[in-house]
Amino acid sequence: MSNAASTTELGPLARAAARGELPEWACASEKRRAHIGRVAALMGEWADALGLPADERTRWLATGWLHDVLRECPPDELRPLVPEAFRSLPGKLLHGPAAAERLAGDADPEMLDAIRYHTLGSPRFGTLGRALYLADFLEPGRRYEPEWTASLRVRMPGEMDEVLREVVRARVGHVKESGSTLHPETQAFHEQAEGA
Repeated sequence: MSNAASTTELGPLARAAARGELPEWACASEKRRAHIGRVAALMGEWADALGLPADERTRWLATGWLHDVLRECPPDELRPLVPEAFRSLPGKLLHGPAAAERLAGDADPEMLDAIRYHTLGSPRFGTLGRALYLADFLEPGRRYEPEWTASLRVRMPGEMDEVLREVVRARVGHVKESGSTLHPETQAFHEQAEGA
């Protein structure tokens, strides 16, 4: 399902990120960097468990390290950087689309989509995007339902479709309970996950 690209197609910034080196323009506190590191560690573990070749593992690590690279930038600074389709997103969701724009040329299209939509989900996700979406939610530093998320991590990556379905249901349920409206991309992702 993955449109694998070799590390020779990754820009120097993405190759450095795979080694845990964030770009100088990153907006990430030490606490955020610790979260990013835990997400990247899960991505690496899952890549190994899936038996992915070294160049694909590098892509997975880079994607994990770069997904929240702009998470702590002020939303007013990010909004003008994102395509029009994303400008109406709540401020805390702008970092994915903004990072994808900033990383264009340093990462392949599948990586950019994974980063762009990691908070919303997307029916266009391949295995890489689905793994990032799950790693971001399931990393062990999160305080949300720690026993449940630990039980889901144990099932990864072997039961990715089933784990994805459970996580998407929980996230969609949370959005609906809060009285918010689902983004169309999230709705389409939810429908796809239910049909998987």
